[in-house]
Amino acid sequence: MIDVLVIGGGNAALCAALMAREAGASVLVLEAAPRAWRGGNSQHTRNLRCMHDAPQDVLVDAYPEEEFWQDLLKVTAGQTDEALARLVIRASASCRDWMRRHGVRFQPSLSGALHTARTNAFFMGGGKALINAYYRSAEGLGVKVRYDAPVSRIELEQGRFVAAHLDERVVEGRSLPAERIRARACVVAAGGFESNRQWLREAWGRNAEGEWPADNFLIRGTRFNTGVLLRNLMEQGADAIGDPTQAHMVAIDARAPEFDGGICTRIDCVSLGIVVNREGRRFHDEGEDFWPKRYAIWGRLVAQQPGQVGYSIIDRKALGRFMPPVFPGAMAQTLDDLARQLNLPAAALVETVGTYNAACRVGTFDHTRLDDCHTRQLVPPKSHWALPLDSPPYYGYPLRPGVTFTYLGLRTDATAAVHFSGEPSPNLFVAGEMMAGNVLGKGYTAGVGMSIGTAFGRIAGVQAARAAGFQHSSSERHDDRACV
Repeated sequence: MIDVLVIGGGNAALCAALMAREAGASVLVLEAAPRAWRGGNSQHTRNLRCMHDAPQDVLVDAYPEEEFWQDLLKVTAGQTDEALARLVIRASASCRDWMRRHGVRFQPSLSGALHTARTNAFFMGGGKALINAYYRSAEGLGVKVRYDAPVSRIELEQGRFVAAHLDERVVEGRSLPAERIRARACVVAAGGFESNRQWLREAWGRNAEGEWPADNFLIRGTRFNTGVLLRNLMEQGADAIGDPTQAHMVAIDARAPEFDGGICTRIDCVSLGIVVNREGRRFHDEGEDFWPKRYAIWGRLVAQQPGQVGYSIIDRKALGRFMPPVFPGAMAQTLDDLARQLNLPAAALVETVGTYNAACRVGTFDHTRLDDCHTRQLVPPKSHWALPLDSPPYYGYPLRPGVTFTYLGLRTDATAAVHFSGEPSPNLFVAGEMMAGNVLGKGYTAGVGMSIGTAFGRIAGVQAARAAGFQHSSSERHDDRACV
């Protein structure tokens, strides 16, 4: 029998697998995706939000615990478990040395990367390189990995994990039989339900116009996160947490693919111009705070607009101040022509821009700080970086909601145990997106998803190994306390 079974193949799952194996447990990883698409949403990431009290290697200045906590508190509007959130924050301060030991390399923040040089440690080579490093390390340590292995259900006995079930399936033209895989302990880290269109429809329902908003969502991440195990465990009585409509949802280029668009589809010029809906009207403050703290609200805002579409409009002054999108925007010398290219009502767009320009109170523009350029007597306002759009050419980018991961998940505690009627399971643990809703009730700040996955993946791995009868060495336990 396997000591520890890990279900999932992304950052949190691999952190769990590595920690359990370091404790001496035999470990099997079941990844639903084929090898070429392994890694879940983690393959599309690029950084980890890190607490630090002084400059450290690739991180400049300081980003202390209280500031990290206040940033998280603000974006979640208080919908977070403070104890678990602070656990994640403290873990982020010391996990990088462990990550390096498993082959992860870091680099300074890229120019134009959301003002994150102080708060976020970037992975050299991005999330794909991180995932590949973890798989190399895991396989080198003797962790067994199986691809094309989607688990359909978990077998439980009074809250205790017994076995994982795989249905009959066809892989590369071969028919594979159903399987029942037993283990002494299990970590579920199989992601949310963002790729399950029907579940998204159930969560969002119809809007006032009779539309299914979820039909117009694009999925920034993996197509393999369908929430099968999340629903299965909830149906078996696992305690749930979170709102099914809350998610890390970004405004991305409407021309992006349905799945796996990743970071390059994001539109990062929102705070440097205005955003209008298909009627040519603004609907939210584009400059209310730094972009890393606000970029993940814009998908939800666009989802609430008619047709679930929006348009980011800038002029020549914004160029060079944001990461260029992968798709070129519409470009025109006049607003009328830009409106025609974007299929927007020209008169409405011209009026919206004129009203906005007249309301701008320009002070000292500085897109690297909360400057004093704002609007006056304009609804909605623009609180910072409000410069008139008066310098052609003008550029426009169509937007759609891009779902990264959903927040509905399994309730847990500092041990990462799955709870049933308030009681922790003795041998079933959860990590990553399947429990992120304990920390993220709503909102997002750049890199915190990887912080959560790394912290709870490591905790889950330690606890699963312990449940299977294995303890870390004294030196590893010390490192575990520092990170967890």
